[in-house]
Amino acid sequence: MGKIGSYLRLMRPVNCLMMGFAVIVGAALADPNALDAGWKFLVYGFITGFMLTAASMAINDYYDREIDAVNEPNRPIPSGAVKPREALNFASILTFIGFLSAYLTNYLCLFAALIAWIIFVMYTTVGKRSGLPGNFLVSACVAIPFVYGSLAIASEVKFNVLVFVSMVFLANTGREITKGIVDVEGDKVRGVKTLAVRYGAKKATWAAVLFYVSAVALSPLPTLFMTISFWFAPLVVVTDFGLLASALMLLRDYSRENARKIKNVVLLWFIIGLLAFLAGVLR
Repeated sequence: MGKIGSYLRLMRPVNCLMMGFAVIVGAALADPNALDAGWKFLVYGFITGFMLTAASMAINDYYDREIDAVNEPNRPIPSGAVKPREALNFASILTFIGFLSAYLTNYLCLFAALIAWIIFVMYTTVGKRSGLPGNFLVSACVAIPFVYGSLAIASEVKFNVLVFVSMVFLANTGREITKGIVDVEGDKVRGVKTLAVRYGAKKATWAAVLFYVSAVALSPLPTLFMTISFWFAPLVVVTDFGLLASALMLLRDYSRENARKIKNVVLLWFIIGLLAFLAGVLR
């Protein structure tokens, strides 16, 4: 069980499950009535999201093996439980399975999977130290599974899915900038050029707030342009209030400790926002 357990730790199964679930959520947002008939594509989509995320985690640990040898020596590669070459071979197998599942869905999904893979490789190899461009790459990786789910079930990106992923992209970018405020000292040592490192915590805070407010500004669009359930409004109001309150709290106190609290609570507003969009279509 030792070797198998090490490979499982390399994959980070919780992250993989979340990305696989995000594909199913994207499909539900696109067409909840088609979920029963399209269950096979949802299975393929879940496998794609799960496997490509697992592969990306293995590749990430491969590239970070020297840093992890200092900061996280118990991880599979620096601890010697998994050799670097074994991690790459494992990632290759996972990638093949992920792309095969995408191919079995449709060509649009295969294209989306390829784009997601390229984005992650760009982030792992050059984007981590780039600051804001790296934040954008992370947000794209978070948003793409929802797009993939829409493509799997409807062969197009539905309007409500587009609005939701735009909100996710903007809010997550704000969260990534907030994380930069938390990690500023370590990022300085590693040469990571976050907004907080380059311009200071105050200016980084204003940038994060801009992205949070931009995400909130998109939330009325489904109500204006679509027929949705009554339950969308109260849940999205809670989300909007939470993001705006978090932004205000960050402006008042952009210390490392408070930024850490904000970046954690923003995840709660993400979940409530997701429930709002699901409630809007699942009647």
